[in-house]
Amino acid sequence: MRRLREELGLSQEDFAELVDVHRTYVGMIERGEKSPTLGTVAAWARGFRMRSSQLLAKVGL
Repeated sequence: MRRLREELGLSQEDFAELVDVHRTYVGMIERGEKSPTLGTVAAWARGFRMRSSQLLAKVGL
């Protein structure tokens, strides 16, 4: 997820604002400390401009 965010040129803070979550939550997911909910996956996929299934495939899930 971090690689995808960085490819968009977004900081954790910018991406968190884009998908309406707290910056620390973005970091915890990127470090594998938290698992995203389905709603979070859908929001992040929209932020990455792709479908949820595409996002899951890109991160190996």
